[in-house]
Amino acid sequence: MLEVDRLEVAHADAVAVWDVSLTVRPRELVTVVGPNGAGKTTLIDAIAGLLPARAGTIRLDGRKLASVPPHQLCRHGLALVPEGRRLFPAMTVEENLEIGCYAPAARRRRGQSLERVYATFPVLRERRRTLAGSLSGGQQQMVAIGRALMAMPRLLLLDEPSLGLAPQIVDQVFQVVAGIHADGVAVLLVEQNIVQAFAIAARAYVLEQGRIVAEGAPSELARDARIREAYLGQQ
Repeated sequence: MLEVDRLEVAHADAVAVWDVSLTVRPRELVTVVGPNGAGKTTLIDAIAGLLPARAGTIRLDGRKLASVPPHQLCRHGLALVPEGRRLFPAMTVEENLEIGCYAPAARRRRGQSLERVYATFPVLRERRRTLAGSLSGGQQQMVAIGRALMAMPRLLLLDEPSLGLAPQIVDQVFQVVAGIHADGVAVLLVEQNIVQAFAIAARAYVLEQGRIVAEGAPSELARDARIREAYLGQQ
């Protein structure tokens, strides 16, 4: 489904991601974990078309995404939940959600998609007329995920969905991500919370200083002594 081959991305002259290759198969949940500053957001922004690649290729269903304008990626089944949520604070919850069904196919199923989002996040139904900027951080993250679901994606990109949230809200967010995957949506999850990410992912990549240093099943990576010490705090 998604194929990233020897990707290199730079900010001006500073290379942030280099020689990165990864895949996400249909209906698969894959995570990319790593410390702050490893290049995770740069990687996912490049996949979403927000940053140009200096080298390498990104393909979705065999099609090179470099040829697709970023605002049209939703038409090809890709949706992004960005780091920091990036909502429109002066718009209501429901107005923010409706931005997600920009593509004509998604627009035709607006009502059905809204019901799906409200069933997933009941509090958003209660607050649908509330300005998004007045919500708690956890509720804003629910809106950001819901907005992406309104696009009816086949591949959902999630950038640090647990960032800045209370532990109980983090648990809820990961349960929702697992539920989205169970509904048949492929997920690429970028996270610092390696414990939560490993608990729901089928495969994982470890990104450090802009490059992949390990990959495999989370259960196997969790047995690696270096990863246990660096990310799990275990000797």
